[in-house]
Amino acid sequence: MNLVGKITTGLGDCSQWLEKYAAAYTDITGIDYFPGTLNVELPEDFDMPADSDRLESSQYEGEVSVSILPCRIFDRAASILRTDANQNGTGTHPRTIIEIATDVELRDEYYLQDGDEVTITID
Repeated sequence: MNLVGKITTGLGDCSQWLEKYAAAYTDITGIDYFPGTLNVELPEDFDMPADSDRLESSQYEGEVSVSILPCRIFDRAASILRTDANQNGTGTHPRTIIEIATDVELRDEYYLQDGDEVTITID
């Protein structure tokens, strides 16, 4: 499945959590994430599959639980990360926004700007 959306500015919150809890994310995904995500706005709501990987707050002494869905962007291994609150529609992002985490800063690596269109592939 391919998701096509446009890059949008995020809140900058995820960078602190990806850095602080890097080992927990790496244990689940095998990816050493760059501390930050690329926010992509889709034309429609996106629901995380029920069988997505999970990082429960109790596993890492964190504040939120996160669903993790493996994907690819620019043929690079990545993950869609979504907090339970964002999935339920009560978080800081609407369900049309997905956050992509990978091992590099995607904006710099691929010269991306707000409004650029990207494709995310989910196996």
